[in-house]
Amino acid sequence: MGGPEPVVVAEAGAAEEGRMEGWLYLIRSNRLGLQTSRKRYFVLEDSALCCFKAAPPPPSTSGATLEDPVRSAIIDSCIRVTDNGRESVHRSVFYIFTLYNASNHYDELKLGARSSEEAARWIRCLMESALKSPRNDEHVVACSHRRWQAFRLSRRSSRMHSIDWTALSSANNDPMASDVIAPSAWTIFGCTNGLRLFTEAKDGGSRGKYWDDHPAIMAVGVVDANTEDIFQTLMSLGQSRSEWDFCLREGRVVEHLDGHSDIIHKKLRGDWLPWGMRKRDLLLRRYWRREDDGTYVILYHSVFHNRCSPEKGYIRACLKSGGYVISPVSQGRQSVVKHMLAIDWKFWKSYLLASSAKYITIRMLGRVAALREFFRAKNGNCGCIEFSSGELTRDMGLQQGENGRLKIEMESANESKRFEDTTEGSQGGSNRHLSSSGSFVQLNDGTDEFFDIPDESEYDQREAMWSSDESTNAADQRHGKLSSAAVFVRKLHDLAVQKRGYVDLQGAADADNGPCYYGHTLPKDSSCTIPSSWSMTDPTTFLIRGESYLHDRHKIKANSTQMQMVGADWIKSDKREDDLAGRPGGLVQKYAAQGGNKFFFIVNIQVPGSTTYTLALYYMMDTPLEKVPLLEAFVNGDDTFRNSRFKLIPYISKGSWIVKQSVGKKACLIGQALEINYFRGSNYLELGVDIGSSTVARGVVSLVLGYLNNLVIEMAFLVQGNTQEELPEFLLGTCRLNYLDASKAISLDEC
Repeated sequence: MGGPEPVVVAEAGAAEEGRMEGWLYLIRSNRLGLQTSRKRYFVLEDSALCCFKAAPPPPSTSGATLEDPVRSAIIDSCIRVTDNGRESVHRSVFYIFTLYNASNHYDELKLGARSSEEAARWIRCLMESALKSPRNDEHVVACSHRRWQAFRLSRRSSRMHSIDWTALSSANNDPMASDVIAPSAWTIFGCTNGLRLFTEAKDGGSRGKYWDDHPAIMAVGVVDANTEDIFQTLMSLGQSRSEWDFCLREGRVVEHLDGHSDIIHKKLRGDWLPWGMRKRDLLLRRYWRREDDGTYVILYHSVFHNRCSPEKGYIRACLKSGGYVISPVSQGRQSVVKHMLAIDWKFWKSYLLASSAKYITIRMLGRVAALREFFRAKNGNCGCIEFSSGELTRDMGLQQGENGRLKIEMESANESKRFEDTTEGSQGGSNRHLSSSGSFVQLNDGTDEFFDIPDESEYDQREAMWSSDESTNAADQRHGKLSSAAVFVRKLHDLAVQKRGYVDLQGAADADNGPCYYGHTLPKDSSCTIPSSWSMTDPTTFLIRGESYLHDRHKIKANSTQMQMVGADWIKSDKREDDLAGRPGGLVQKYAAQGGNKFFFIVNIQVPGSTTYTLALYYMMDTPLEKVPLLEAFVNGDDTFRNSRFKLIPYISKGSWIVKQSVGKKACLIGQALEINYFRGSNYLELGVDIGSSTVARGVVSLVLGYLNNLVIEMAFLVQGNTQEELPEFLLGTCRLNYLDASKAISLDEC
């Protein structure tokens, strides 16, 4: 319980039917807070995760002696997997993911990979293994005395990092890229240099001229490289970026927020701008994620930051929305790259806006053609080399206090290889056998805690590449041990990073609000014209699994909902508000007093912080629960079953491109991505969805909140059908939220 959490990093894993294996680096925090590394070979087969000192011979090898693993564990249905994004350990970039158990708070295991692709394969295999394996606390792997019982992994620290909920849509990935039927938001207007150019269609419901003033433009092209190489090339801000990015003079990372987001500063060259135009720079918040199909999404928007003030000789432009979507085609040999920008170039003469601004934006989008030629010249082999060649400079600021900061610079390729060889060479002879029982946390053997700390000479050799301030390594590790998600969220909101026009919920002004009547604090408006209101949305907008889905993966339009939406709450308080349905005087208790067969299903979405905002959606049905077998099984089932079945389909029907890309339109199993607390009453089931249990979810919600009063958000909820008897699926209910306003949330302190 008291040991530091281990982290493992993988390389060159191989996947077979029902088997995944590869070298992993066990990375730990010692008592000084410094991270150390240890190389091990991991094999995942038949729900058993085994750890070896050396790669075991293939099972089919005749006469081979099977080596006992130093450790092994059962991956059961309580196991969750989170994606922590990129982290730097001894100046090497790894893609970290974490295994934890929802039923135990004291045990976890961090894993990672050298590439995002490799991490995704491990995550997918571990998730599939967890979902296929029934929970069985009595089961152990029948092998040598070194093996131990099924491990229980903690959500304490893992939840403080990133989780990619788009990767948790289901154990078997649906072939469709979207579960929403929606019209295209783009109209083609031209073609130049092999790129198709699109403009964002005007949205009459976007409430104001925010987007019409600086319309979004997108360039689309095909690049002869895989998505991983393109992603790493786009993320690099080093000198070799000048080989394809004719706009950028220099770039740097100002602050690292988490594994999926950071603050970056870009200075643009002046030679490609119109004559007489002063140079521009951009201060951006960058967010990235990887989808199940290998698609990468990189999003940007302008922010303010107290560590990066405007510089003399530059005018700071404002990127309202922008980014890249990199999708694989031709079996992954090529990629479709979409590059979008909606940018205010800060002209002082308004008449220049319509002509010059559009011209400059289109020229900047021409970087997609430059990227295409870059990979064509390099035969698609430069992406990974560039990313690991010492060109990524990151000024990381994960705070344990206000001034906590970590500066990390990528080492050169040779330096990285030398470090790896040193690490590998240190394995043999110095590591004793680990304890034969317990959890993965016990991989932190106290006797060799300082085993892999570089000695004095190693520090001297890397002095030029390494920041002198090591203290924030310890801060980063202690940061993961915060007692609650709310404390972590509060620290995030203390960052002096505010987007232009950002709606800060924690600082929103209180309005004169009336008394609370749970279920009716947010008004209904079927016309969808009143701000801060709700209505039901058309169920035919959403796609669900059809009767033949198990055979052909075919999805069909939903034609109705099992329940009707009867109310909604939009409230704020200084703590998390649970079990709203059980509170006296509310909508649910009113019907409970009247008796009858009415059953309520409440989705309570909680955004924690110094002020906690709660959005509760109330659904009701008259049909007896026993006449809907799948819903009855969900309502009366245990939390493990519920977490593996509750599904949300999100859709931003009106709003900016960046928000639409961050939210997506793909169904996701919420219980596999976020912590859900269930409250069962005589006539209701309430689901308390804690957004604070995931930094990626928090990051997405934070971005959405910045545009909240310009958005129309539509959602559908359902219980996933996994067997033929449970198909076709049906929607529990739908919801449409119209231009929510934080200032109109009802304060419970005034109720």
